[in-house]
Amino acid sequence: MMRQPGFEIMGSGRPLVLRMSRWYLAIGLGYLGSYVLLDWISYVHPFATFGITPWNPQTGLSFALILLFGGPYLPWLFAAPLIADLIVRDLPLPPSAELLIVAITGLGYGSAALLLLHRRFDFDRSLSSRSSLLWLMTMAAVSIALVSVGHALVLVMHGIIAPHDFAQVSLRAFIGDLIGVIVFTPFTLIVFTRRSFPMVSWEAAAILLLVLVGLWGVFGFTEALRFQLFYMFFVPVVWIAVRFGLEGVTLGLAVIQIGLIAAIELSHESATDVVAYQALMTILSATGLAIGVLVSEQRRTQHQLRIHQDALHRAWRLATMGEFAAAVAHEINQPLTAIGNYVRLVKRAVEKTPPDTVAAATASTEAIVQVDRAGAVVNRLRDFIRLGRIETSAVSVTTLVAEAVAVFGPELERRGIGCQTSVGRDVPPVLADGLQIEQVILNLVRNAAEALAGAGRYDGKIAIEGVTGPNGKVTIRVSDNGPGIDPDLGDDAIAAFATTKPDGLGLGLSLSRSVIEAHGGQLRIESTKHGTTALFTLPAVHSSDSGA
Repeated sequence: MMRQPGFEIMGSGRPLVLRMSRWYLAIGLGYLGSYVLLDWISYVHPFATFGITPWNPQTGLSFALILLFGGPYLPWLFAAPLIADLIVRDLPLPPSAELLIVAITGLGYGSAALLLLHRRFDFDRSLSSRSSLLWLMTMAAVSIALVSVGHALVLVMHGIIAPHDFAQVSLRAFIGDLIGVIVFTPFTLIVFTRRSFPMVSWEAAAILLLVLVGLWGVFGFTEALRFQLFYMFFVPVVWIAVRFGLEGVTLGLAVIQIGLIAAIELSHESATDVVAYQALMTILSATGLAIGVLVSEQRRTQHQLRIHQDALHRAWRLATMGEFAAAVAHEINQPLTAIGNYVRLVKRAVEKTPPDTVAAATASTEAIVQVDRAGAVVNRLRDFIRLGRIETSAVSVTTLVAEAVAVFGPELERRGIGCQTSVGRDVPPVLADGLQIEQVILNLVRNAAEALAGAGRYDGKIAIEGVTGPNGKVTIRVSDNGPGIDPDLGDDAIAAFATTKPDGLGLGLSLSRSVIEAHGGQLRIESTKHGTTALFTLPAVHSSDSGA
């Protein structure tokens, strides 16, 4: 894990959102209480009796709730504004207007957040990419504009505001909600999805001091210079973004926003000036977030580059006898495991009274087959590593899958893990080195079994599927219902020597990828909290090819 400069790392367990994902009622009530508290704290310079305010962090909290925990929490988006209006504003609107505004708010923001979660947007709730941040800001701006116009229309229809106030009310509502989302939603998402948080350091204290000096500079001088001096805040925001990335700038913007609202309240600014300040704060926040996400992406890229460089250096070490021995040990582990299982069957058979000679002979034969297989694996691995040589022929996918399951099946039964295989009738043979591809399938099945055993799953299941893919390829998938790949590995799960197992070498997936790529295919890993799927492609052999 990279350490940010000037930060101390705190709380390095699982992301908070994963630890809270099962506490539906607690999360809902926590959101409700936080919404009311934020509404009460930010209730400054309200416009008219219905209380449109220039900063609404509770709107940002609503976006964060759905983005973090999904659609089941949508009803809370309708309850929270109603209860907040009752407690903070004493329900200033007629019941019909109140209910319409609550419905517009819940539907508008809930639908926008749910739309962001659609897979076509590829939204990452940890905001680890520029596209995710851009989609969040765009979706927020569009939905807030629609909701603000809807609010103003309801007020006009009920005669609460005059038609000529429609634009002013819409603009105030838009700016208040937008700055609430831009400042508060990224901050909340970072807190709930990241594994480390910044603590106070001398550099952070110096930046905080600079923010306080900026507030004094803006509100301590003559009123005529306040808007010009507001740009002083760009200095600490850019500093934070460049030094600490997105994690730091989200915290910094939240601190600046709170300090700005407090200073405005103490200096008794007019409502018009407050809206103008918040408009400037929107620009400041967008600038800081843009710089922060770019810096964070650059650091991740540098980190990935170092990882790949390390993997490259270690790959060269495979030329030495010690690393070659490690690769051999990993690859023959499956045949040795099968041999051990068959030998145990022989032992039980001969210990029976009378001895079961048929079972003993059958198990002995299978053990001999696995001994020969281990020798063939070592020879093929040696040839592949030294010469990159593979011996290809047309091989049935059904046979490949069946052979792999036959080797590892007893181990799966011992661990109580179910295994299902499915190869479509229309799946053609593949052009492959059968032994090497069986080893790849064995590696993937073994990884899935160890993940299920490590998670303590009593209902562990592994599915092996062969399907016809595009571009003359066949796809073989190995899926499990385990906990998924450790997020610390991420895209480096296939890299050489990348492992989270205390006794693992980190070579299985790396060697498997090398084998598949040597066959003209690709290996990739897809992981969610519901399980992991490892899939690879191989060139298909069609009837015209085999007959030529």
